[in-house]
Amino acid sequence: MREPVIAGNWKMYKTIGQAVQFAEKLKAAAIPGGCRVVICPPFTALPAVSGVLRGTPIGLGAQNMHHREEGAFTGEVSPLMLKDAGCRYVILGHSERRQYFGETDRDVNLKVAAALDHQITPIVCVGELLEEREAGRTGEVVARQVLGCLNGLNAGQAERLIIAYEPVWAIGTGRTASAGDAQQVNRLIRDLLAENFGREVAQQVPILYGGSVKPGNAGELTAQPDIDGALVGGASLDPDSFIAIIRSAVSCKQ
Repeated sequence: MREPVIAGNWKMYKTIGQAVQFAEKLKAAAIPGGCRVVICPPFTALPAVSGVLRGTPIGLGAQNMHHREEGAFTGEVSPLMLKDAGCRYVILGHSERRQYFGETDRDVNLKVAAALDHQITPIVCVGELLEEREAGRTGEVVARQVLGCLNGLNAGQAERLIIAYEPVWAIGTGRTASAGDAQQVNRLIRDLLAENFGREVAQQVPILYGGSVKPGNAGELTAQPDIDGALVGGASLDPDSFIAIIRSAVSCKQ
């Protein structure tokens, strides 16, 4: 059985002090075993949070990175810098990066390869717009994104990924895909992985759901056979809410 993954994407929230306070509370909580827990603070808080989490099983992730190790790329952060800050994970291809900063599947593909080269686990985000869903194009869009973002990878690289299905229309809106609809898309993603990298790899890769995940719906979502956890946005900013989601996911997968 795949170990569930609960990752918190804090986006552009929390000062260093607030991030440390959250990490201290999470560290002190009685988090059940059998689940990978990851928090992704803003860049400024990564070193401080890394210090709090040192020696714990809680993983630290970043929200983005450049694909180059160094260079004249003002405002960017490299995989070497993330490793130095203590990161073991990085979110790549989030819809907000695509929407507001023009990232393409090709950009994400370069970043995925770079993250893997530096032993950083990519959390690769895919998902359709509302108009694409209403036009019946969800499968087409998600398949294009998955294949584009993972282009050129071999099976050994692919098995180190985490993929997150995040329908864009459900992010920060309070709307959530039904458990059945989310399962259907996650199953599509797993079938794509099987076709391109082999069924053994496909059965190993955690595929998450993201989009207005809360303690009240986390259990129903993660109970689905191909939903292996959640990439949590707003609800990950409150430690009690985030811990409740973790506990719900673990209980559903036992």
